[in-house]
Amino acid sequence: MISANDSNDPLHLLMGLEVSAVSFVRDYVELHFDGPVLRALSDPSGVYGGREWRFPAPGSMELMRCYIGLTVDGFELDPERILALDFGEHRFVVPLDCDNGWGPESAHMVGVGEDGRTSPLGGFWTW
Repeated sequence: MISANDSNDPLHLLMGLEVSAVSFVRDYVELHFDGPVLRALSDPSGVYGGREWRFPAPGSMELMRCYIGLTVDGFELDPERILALDFGEHRFVVPLDCDNGWGPESAHMVGVGEDGRTSPLGGFWTW
């Protein structure tokens, strides 16, 4: 398991960044960070304001939009189980286990190129 103390992990790039957008694209969800993008291909879940949610259950999209403006202050990565971002008392979780039914990829992250724009040249990670 990797945590926010490991600066070699690509999720470390999100530390201190604010969620600028939550996008719903057909059957997956993206968190945008004014550059990097985290794409949840398997159905994410989480806790916001003490309320648990699981996408695409009713009410989950409204709660996910509440992440806009929050800053990443921690993460957890267990490559066999979950990828999670922490925002104080709130949490966003992408399941990575083989039983999620989404095939070999559960999440992608696209980094930022030298021009400051989202680009695979800035890194592309798959879980």
